[in-house]
Amino acid sequence: MSKVTLTGVSKKFDDLTAVHEMNLEIQEGEFLSFLGPSGCGKTTTLRLIAGFAEPTFGQIYLDGDDVTNLPPQLRHIGMVFQDYALFPHLTIAQNIGFGLTERKYPKHKIADRIGEMLDLIRLGEVGDRLPSELSGGQRQRVALARAVAFPPRVLLMDEPLGALDLKLREAMQIELRRIQRELKITTIYVTHDQHEAMIMSDRIAVMDQGSIIQLGTSREIYNAPQSRFVADFVGKSNFLTARVISGSGEIWALDTNNHEITAQTTTDLQLGADVTVAVRPEYVTITDLNAPVKDANSMSGRVLEWSYKGNILDVIVEFDDGTNFIVEFHGAGQIPQVDQQVLVTWPVDKTTILQK
Repeated sequence: MSKVTLTGVSKKFDDLTAVHEMNLEIQEGEFLSFLGPSGCGKTTTLRLIAGFAEPTFGQIYLDGDDVTNLPPQLRHIGMVFQDYALFPHLTIAQNIGFGLTERKYPKHKIADRIGEMLDLIRLGEVGDRLPSELSGGQRQRVALARAVAFPPRVLLMDEPLGALDLKLREAMQIELRRIQRELKITTIYVTHDQHEAMIMSDRIAVMDQGSIIQLGTSREIYNAPQSRFVADFVGKSNFLTARVISGSGEIWALDTNNHEITAQTTTDLQLGADVTVAVRPEYVTITDLNAPVKDANSMSGRVLEWSYKGNILDVIVEFDDGTNFIVEFHGAGQIPQVDQQVLVTWPVDKTTILQK
């Protein structure tokens, strides 16, 4: 396993900047995910690390070695693609051992390594089968085994679970993470699925328009988003436009459409500054208009609609100014009815102030 370092890396295609001056250090054994919408530059960044594309500017290092101009086959990097890319005419064992055969490993060592890989991916009985005889999840595990059979310095995965159904994808997320931890291999993963990134990653690099917008653990990015883009892309958030009217230290009073709310932040705010407030739906409670208020922040509104999601209801409440709030209602008590006037409340410490 190796440390990966990107220093001032940019990639331009004519007038389009796909990756913009990226500086990033990925530690040995770390599982880092690039997360972002289509076209944000995450796959291009992965291709630059793999050597399938050359940066317009900047350097790429593996364990301090400059590999910026090194071809892919000399970087000793393993790659797993979304479409598996298995050879259909070769058996599973032959697919896994392909890279070892090409490197002229002794035959007995190849056989031993194939056996180890089949055990690792828990498919010890399928070595003689063809890829067409396996399920999508099994083929994905074989593709992973082939990528790591000849131990790579770094493992790269480009949306490898995108073609799988939800149940299988969730099972494979756990399986891939298990294998990565057993091998202790530095892994860089590309996905547009926020839940996948949060479940699997040590750290997440949230990308937009060729740049890393925020880098941190799942908990850091979810609980302390640094921008509206991150708060909106990672999980669900309700947003209010507000103006700072008073406060100091960590507690601030804000005016949102002539209604005062309170927020907690360590950021020093300027009085009169316009800010955006984000509140996660799971922190919001619906009560009757006349019920006692436990949380400091409250606003009245009308139930616009709700949708059933098994263990929760997503209730949409509309305020007088037309702003909508999503509330996760967990079924304790009477279900709010459409057009019912209600009070929504939420805690001060769950009110996130965003300045960009």
